[in-house]
Amino acid sequence: MVKNFVTLIRIAIGLALVAVIGPAALAQTPSPASEAPFIAENAAAMDKMMADMNVKPTGDADRDFVAMMIPHHQGAIDMARSLLRYGHNEQLRRLAQEIIVTQQQEIATMRLAIGQPLPPATAAPTESSPAPASDPATMPDHASHNSMHMK
Repeated sequence: MVKNFVTLIRIAIGLALVAVIGPAALAQTPSPASEAPFIAENAAAMDKMMADMNVKPTGDADRDFVAMMIPHHQGAIDMARSLLRYGHNEQLRRLAQEIIVTQQQEIATMRLAIGQPLPPATAAPTESSPAPASDPATMPDHASHNSMHMK
């Protein structure tokens, strides 16, 4: 059942990206070599999100929902940060900034709803140049939602 849910989430994310980007933008895609860092970063974000969403049900629907949704929202944040590093379309960059802010707010709301502490505040999403993957200052903090996994 969880596997079907995860598959549906992947399909929904893909369809949402196509709807937001639009067919014209897809036709103007840069060469695969120049887009390789962006593609790799997004693939890593998706893989992490999907793995982190695979939680063992606890019998508490509220906590299980939050345990799956926080990684889902964090995945959206990670993908939006990647767009800010590699994307050039100002409309999409603004959308990515909004995604980061709203998804962080929703994560905070979910944490508070089940009595969890909030993670430390982070800087506003404004980075515009590619950042090396090894730079810890540019890597998202995934440890905060790992505590959500029910054992």
